[in-house]
Amino acid sequence: MIDERTITVAVVDDHPLFRRGIMSLLDTLDGVEVVGDAASVDEAIDLVDRAVPDVVLMDLDLGTGSGIDATKSIARRHPSVAVLVLTMLGDDRSLFAAMRAGARGYLLKVASPREVERAIHAVADGEVLFGADVAARAVAFLSGSSPEPGARPFPELTDRETEVLELVARGLDNGSIARTLVLTSKTVRNYVYGIITKLGAADRSALIVIAREAGFGVGSPSGATPGPVA
Repeated sequence: MIDERTITVAVVDDHPLFRRGIMSLLDTLDGVEVVGDAASVDEAIDLVDRAVPDVVLMDLDLGTGSGIDATKSIARRHPSVAVLVLTMLGDDRSLFAAMRAGARGYLLKVASPREVERAIHAVADGEVLFGADVAARAVAFLSGSSPEPGARPFPELTDRETEVLELVARGLDNGSIARTLVLTSKTVRNYVYGIITKLGAADRSALIVIAREAGFGVGSPSGATPGPVA
């Protein structure tokens, strides 16, 4: 059933009890070695840079950070590392965003220990594996045979980031966006920086181009000009 090589695994989850629980489970599996754990995006990236595991078990909700961001960074920095999402989030938006970010597998936390073991070996061997709860939707997405229900551009963005991007695309500066959304200018600046990072834009002007090509900023007020780069 399982090959003889040892598969190294890193665990990323911001809930200490669950993190310890999954690590204890992994310690009971033949041919699997836990090489470290992390609770945030930065910790996850540092851990993978140091240990370069075969597989990363990745939660999507990392408190103040996103497992999508961590997955994207890991996939870019270490293409050989397989990210296997293990999350409570079973919605289409989370699933498709994880796939776009480079995840090779997606399981819900209700998965059995046997399913987790099988998924770890599958993604370590270069396969793509999804839990039964999400498999049909994932296959439809990968094959292009079915559009995403309620699909929208840039599903990796949060609802608030999407609101900010819409206003950026309309040419509002950070101060105007802050007043519109009742936020501080610093908070808006942080949102804009995060959006630029997630979408891979070179700067704010490039972000506006990307956003408008995706349909944001329709009906921008005439004469509106982009604000300063965040």
